[in-house]
Amino acid sequence: MTIELKKGVRLTVLPTKKYKTIRIFVRFTAPLNVAQTAKRTLLTSLLETTSLAYPTQTAFSSKLAELYGASFGMNVNKRGNLHQINAAMSLVNGKYVADPTLFSEAAAFLEQVLFHPNTQGDAFDEKNFTIEKNNLISYMKSVAEDKQALASLALQELYFANDAHQKYPSFGRPEDLIDVTAAELYQTYQAMLTEDQIDIFVIGDVEDAVIQTIFAQLPFTDRADKETDVFYQQPVENVIREKIIREPITQAKLNLAYQTGVYYDQEDRIALMVFNGLFGGFPHSKLFMNVREKASLAYYASSAIDTFRGYLSVQTGIDGKNRDQAFQLIEAQLQSLQQGEVTAEELAQTKAMLKNQYLLSLDNPQALIETAYLNQWVPGSEMTEDTFMQRLEHVSIADVKRLAQQVHLQAMFFLDKEATHE
Repeated sequence: MTIELKKGVRLTVLPTKKYKTIRIFVRFTAPLNVAQTAKRTLLTSLLETTSLAYPTQTAFSSKLAELYGASFGMNVNKRGNLHQINAAMSLVNGKYVADPTLFSEAAAFLEQVLFHPNTQGDAFDEKNFTIEKNNLISYMKSVAEDKQALASLALQELYFANDAHQKYPSFGRPEDLIDVTAAELYQTYQAMLTEDQIDIFVIGDVEDAVIQTIFAQLPFTDRADKETDVFYQQPVENVIREKIIREPITQAKLNLAYQTGVYYDQEDRIALMVFNGLFGGFPHSKLFMNVREKASLAYYASSAIDTFRGYLSVQTGIDGKNRDQAFQLIEAQLQSLQQGEVTAEELAQTKAMLKNQYLLSLDNPQALIETAYLNQWVPGSEMTEDTFMQRLEHVSIADVKRLAQQVHLQAMFFLDKEATHE
């Protein structure tokens, strides 16, 4: 069941008897804006640790403990042209602890967190604000210490070089927080609460009418319609962007970015999943078997797809002196797929693993929520289990070959410790 509580505020209830817990998930969605991402991330740090009713982290945690050890957390992410703030709460179903008011108490806690933050006038509490701001800046700077994450983010920045909103991480940049004040962040909070599209999901052994009654009492307001195209599209360029960074590391990173031209709302999405599974998505893939195992040119080698930006990335950890060799062998694996060099056994194994992934997702509450969210944001993308299985089964080697031929290398990022190798 999905209903509109207010204009731009949707409630979706997903009743199921599979779980003894109930998950509440609230997503605030806004157009991706590089000037706002860091502030929105800082906002989640403040909202998930204190509120006006629970002004210290100890008081906040104690209340969750009273709710039979409920969990609560917030984070941000981006999908295509959208930036999302997520609030997730999981609690035991009151039926199993003989507490029929437990869900109502959890909803009341959520209301305190979202509508009554720890503020003084029109600004966040200065002490908490300063602590969380400094912590977040430190975290953002520390990301570069994880060289795998550094390489992944550097490749993204290189591939999306011409779009300031896309090229930076979903959590923003530290320099965007330096001058942010507690009062300015309160304005960011107000914008999130009154302007963002809000999607609320409740999944568990619950009754639609009861959930609707509880959430209808929350003080959400109508908001203006925002026409935002979920999908980000970038034209193919003839020039391949390259960047090299040198740092004192033990393992070099060679990451590649390709454009696929395939998006979530297209029927080719399923065939692209098969292509990616064969290319680098699974342990039997060409990258894993040929680059890592047979040639021993990589400590790890894999690929991943983003069907909201038409983006495919390859991640490898290598010995720096093998850079050219590794690159040529990675490209050879793509060329092999472009020529349709796939055995019936490889195709069947890939489909079996995708089928297993899909079936596992049907038992995952958050995966079911994400599917319901996308069904609303991308009309026409809904698929029943039977439809997914049929489309997966119908993917042929010719389909894989066709999709491989429209994959274009656009960017190369190399992280190494030496300018030359003996």
